[in-house]
Amino acid sequence: MNTKMFEVAGLGGGHVGLTSARIEQLGTRLEGPLLTAGDEGWDEAVLVWNAMATAKPSLVIQPTSAHDVVTAVRFATDHGVLLSIKGGGHNIAGTALADGGLTLDMSRMRDVTVDPTRRLAHVGPGCLLRDVDRATQQYGLATVLGFVSETGVAGLTLGGGFGYLTRRFGWTADNLEQVEIVTADGRIRTADRAENPDLFWAIRGGGGNFGVVTRFSFRLHDVGSVITGGLAAWSIDRVDDVLATYQHLTATAPRELTTVAIIRLAPPAPFVPAEWRLKPVAALLVCHIGVNAEADLAPLRALGEPVFDLIGAQPYVAQQSMLDAMEPKGLNQYWKAEFLPDLPGQYLPTFRDAALEVASPLSFSVIFHLAGALNEFDGDGGAVGNREAGFISGFSGYGHRTPTTTGSWPPSAKDGRAFVRSRPAGTTSTSSSPRTTPPEQQTRTKAPTIASGRSRRSTTRTMSSGSTATYDRADEVPLRFKVHAPTGRCVRASKSVLERVCPSAGATAFQEALRHPECRFRVSEGRVCLGDA
Repeated sequence: MNTKMFEVAGLGGGHVGLTSARIEQLGTRLEGPLLTAGDEGWDEAVLVWNAMATAKPSLVIQPTSAHDVVTAVRFATDHGVLLSIKGGGHNIAGTALADGGLTLDMSRMRDVTVDPTRRLAHVGPGCLLRDVDRATQQYGLATVLGFVSETGVAGLTLGGGFGYLTRRFGWTADNLEQVEIVTADGRIRTADRAENPDLFWAIRGGGGNFGVVTRFSFRLHDVGSVITGGLAAWSIDRVDDVLATYQHLTATAPRELTTVAIIRLAPPAPFVPAEWRLKPVAALLVCHIGVNAEADLAPLRALGEPVFDLIGAQPYVAQQSMLDAMEPKGLNQYWKAEFLPDLPGQYLPTFRDAALEVASPLSFSVIFHLAGALNEFDGDGGAVGNREAGFISGFSGYGHRTPTTTGSWPPSAKDGRAFVRSRPAGTTSTSSSPRTTPPEQQTRTKAPTIASGRSRRSTTRTMSSGSTATYDRADEVPLRFKVHAPTGRCVRASKSVLERVCPSAGATAFQEALRHPECRFRVSEGRVCLGDA
């Protein structure tokens, strides 16, 4: 008889012991697969966009229907298991995965049905933005979605959501007409303005705390299949002119025009002249869904010859995916942003100076223009906040290496995290998880609601050498390490011993290196390696 035990994180801390027989029994009640570590498909199921998020569940269910979700929620409730929901996995803080718990990976529920007559799109909870855009654009229709097409629809919507169409049509949540949702008692409910209106109010901006949405129904708008949009960049010595033009454009823009200011290093892309690649530039990203695009963009054209100019008529779906390359999957990223009602007098110069201290080739600083329909409130807008927002300003810092070669940020002042944390917030408070990619649906199955997943101050892992690495967390993201040598002695990692010793070199060498007063280590291929990360 198979009596293998699985230790699964519980709701109130600690762990719940589940026999393999009980887990196998759960699997027989599901239409979709139930995965454990080592199963085919496991690695993809637990992969999220930000590599700084290191939480890993013990179990993953990939539902194919609302009934699978009911089964999973009831199982988690009955056994006191920590439960989280992974929609697109694009949340910056990586909250889609329940560390040691049970995660529902919704990637097998990616159906989109478009009703062009009623102007509605019915969307599965595992859909990415591109899935919806490609389906609705067959009819020249669209709903309000985000700026990066690989973002999940579920997390974006439940946190509010904004994108190129926000100035014309409001938040993503403003365009939500109805949901099918499984609540913590394991019941399938419909929520809209007539049925369960309180629940419908809460999920529009209140996050994933109230249930697991198994279908979204969105209002669609006629935007056509071709818009005027794209990206143009100028030499960084024109940055003040570019920002002044941005301020002018945003002060006079119709709701059909959205403008984004970006300061970054020009990417090594084919459309960038070779001599400008990885050189700092000031850029403007625009999207115009109206008929007077050239007249409205005249101030931008007056800036003169850019380094590159990609602005013109293009498919709406191309515009929607234009920023994908700026936010690649699987790298360490730390982001801070703030909603602003306007741009205070000294904000743009302060933003400029901070943005020029680029942390790495992929890091960037950005200001999105909002306002317009987003500011309108008729009493039926749900739980979405920041209705007064005119802009959102953000700083995004990427690590210099991918997670396969380093497990910690470089220690220098231009480390990605240090870059972001030192940026001006623009107001009195800052946020490390902006609403641009709102939190994934994340749940604890405890009636009467499903609450957000638990975060731990540290996660301990035993390495192949027998030593233990403790990941200290700040803002729910692992940033530094401590090493506990086999002797029990703890040494904080520092900088100067460079990739000379790994645990595989033997316990003696490992402990000698740990005694160095300024040693720093990294994680490489599952081993703690001493060295400059």
